[in-house]
Amino acid sequence: MRDQITEALKGHSAQYIEIRVEESETTNLRYRGRDLEELGRSSGLGGNVRALAGGGWGFASFNDLSQLRERVAAAVSHARRVGGEHISLAPVEPQVAMVPAYAPRDPRLVPLAHKKGILDQYVETMLGIPGVNSCWVSYSDGSRKVYFASSEGAYIEQERVDINISLSAMARDGGDVQQSTESHGALGDFSFVEGLHGMAEGVGRKAVALLSAPKVKGGEYTVILDPVLAGVFIHEAFGHLSEADHVYSDERMRELMPLGRRFGGAHLNVVDGAAIPGLRGSYAYDDEGTPATRTSLIREGVLVGRLHSRETAASMGEGPTGNARAISYSFPPIVRMTNTLIEPGSATFQDMIAGVKKGVYACNWYGGMTSMEMFTFSAGEAYMIRNGKVEELLRPVMLSGFVFSTLANLDIVGNDLDMNQGGGCGKGGQSPLPVSNGSPHVRIQGCLVGGA
Repeated sequence: MRDQITEALKGHSAQYIEIRVEESETTNLRYRGRDLEELGRSSGLGGNVRALAGGGWGFASFNDLSQLRERVAAAVSHARRVGGEHISLAPVEPQVAMVPAYAPRDPRLVPLAHKKGILDQYVETMLGIPGVNSCWVSYSDGSRKVYFASSEGAYIEQERVDINISLSAMARDGGDVQQSTESHGALGDFSFVEGLHGMAEGVGRKAVALLSAPKVKGGEYTVILDPVLAGVFIHEAFGHLSEADHVYSDERMRELMPLGRRFGGAHLNVVDGAAIPGLRGSYAYDDEGTPATRTSLIREGVLVGRLHSRETAASMGEGPTGNARAISYSFPPIVRMTNTLIEPGSATFQDMIAGVKKGVYACNWYGGMTSMEMFTFSAGEAYMIRNGKVEELLRPVMLSGFVFSTLANLDIVGNDLDMNQGGGCGKGGQSPLPVSNGSPHVRIQGCLVGGA
């Protein structure tokens, strides 16, 4: 493979050329109730060429390696037709490396019948809860081996194995329907899939309990977010604003996100990085061959960094961070998050709730949206806090506000960091990209909560 790829790069007139060839295998199982609706395995082979020439980018994808040299020529030709001003790439030392998959228990070695047997147990567990009348289970695992070579002399072979599972239960009382869902994932370690019986039972019981849970009265509350919801908040509401392709192409974003702007107190520290090991967003090199890093975004409340590709780094006079990622060979790499988290502080959960006379403890994540600096999230579950104690379960609540004022009102960061590895991230038509996000418990003053 190496000889074929590197030979195809020779003899073209271009500022820069890269080739990615990808081999992939996936397994999917999906249940609706006891009905197994999908059971399948698939494999794929394909690649793409990205060329920079004449001030423009050209892109060509393919499934036939015998036409590789022709695809390179096509990408160069496309780039020249695009034209435009000169595009610079931040310098990166060309790497030559072989990176095997991180797979403590490789799901590719687990028989399909064993996977199905485990999921059957979770279906029966949820449907065995009195009051649960339906459930859904979705499981997938996949491997991806990428061969990357560039006209600068880089050659990298990199493999990863990814696993994701989601359990959902629905309970009904007449026309009232409530649902509870949990998703988990891992990088290359199937063992966690076998130990989710307690999660399956909890999902079922929570769906039933929500039928009798009251709604919160809408208004401003002191809100405590659990690590899952706090991690989703920092990913969705702030992380996307840190992706430099948004910033350098949008004047309003440049006004909102200048380096040195204070966003919170000295207790607030936010990082992103694929160099954090063993998580779903982890890797050694991004899809431009840039080594993974750990990038500080907010340090002691001040914006100090952004996430970059080589192009955005050069255009903004900053260093590349290894955040150029593509979901498959059908797409060019764009700036994406990896593992995004709020670093832990020193407070305990009891420290957070001790002084709260009336507040809301919001957990898990059900859905949401962001628009520039505005956000709206739905918590998967919530509880009232009264006089320093967590009390009754509530119907799911909606949290909304402006991210910058919310970060300023985030007054305590806990010491109990946890990472959420379920689901994936979407951007530019590329979804779901494996990422993780996390946080300790955090407390936010004056958060707008939607209820009845």
